[in-house]
Amino acid sequence: MAEISAKLVKDLRDKTGAGMMDCKKALKENDGNIEKSIEWLRQKGIASASKKEGRIAAEGIIGSYIHTGDRVGVLVEVNCETDFVARRDEFKSLVRDVAMQIVACPNVEYVRVSDIPAEISEKEKSIEMGRDDIANKPEAMREKIVEGRIQKRLKELSLMDQPFIKDQNISVEELIKQVVSKLGENIQVRRFSRFVLGEGIEKEETNFAEEVAAQAGLNKKEPVAEAEPKAEAESKSEAEPKKEKGKKKK
Repeated sequence: MAEISAKLVKDLRDKTGAGMMDCKKALKENDGNIEKSIEWLRQKGIASASKKEGRIAAEGIIGSYIHTGDRVGVLVEVNCETDFVARRDEFKSLVRDVAMQIVACPNVEYVRVSDIPAEISEKEKSIEMGRDDIANKPEAMREKIVEGRIQKRLKELSLMDQPFIKDQNISVEELIKQVVSKLGENIQVRRFSRFVLGEGIEKEETNFAEEVAAQAGLNKKEPVAEAEPKAEAESKSEAEPKKEKGKKKK
């Protein structure tokens, strides 16, 4: 495999307007060949999509998805440039797919990594730096390991970095770029809200066995206690004739 230099990546980026990571991936897939990499990016819908990212997208729709069982639901706002595209079936299908993706990824909390507050990254760093498995490693190595772990963790929180549920070979970001290439407009996921039934409500904890026993006690019949003297009286009456017979024999 040809060595992918920073200059090669920059050249491809200048020609296509695609992101740095997309260019690097394209070059790796095509052994560093610029022309083949450009074709690869166009097939993926990445080259043309990247050029549109700076355009204003103020139209669009708010989509929803309620999962089977009605226990989890999502509202998501996806923007495009014109109302015409917002009414297209391809756009509506994309919005539904994105909503389904959010339901399927309970760990996702942000649209993209750049939306994640810096304090979360710092908190993750402090946790990772304190782990025992890297305590005895050199400082430079520890920093490198921790940085890799933090980036992995942040991507787990990012919607755009998730493998698309209907095609694990592409990410959600790549899916959107494919639709951008097809519809010819900038498309952006702006925000979303997830609703989980009962979330945040403190439920009263009960001991099921004790609850059943308590109910059984309430339903217990009171006359049972009166039955014991009656039984004793019957046993005494049966015993008395036997004693009298014994006396007669004497």
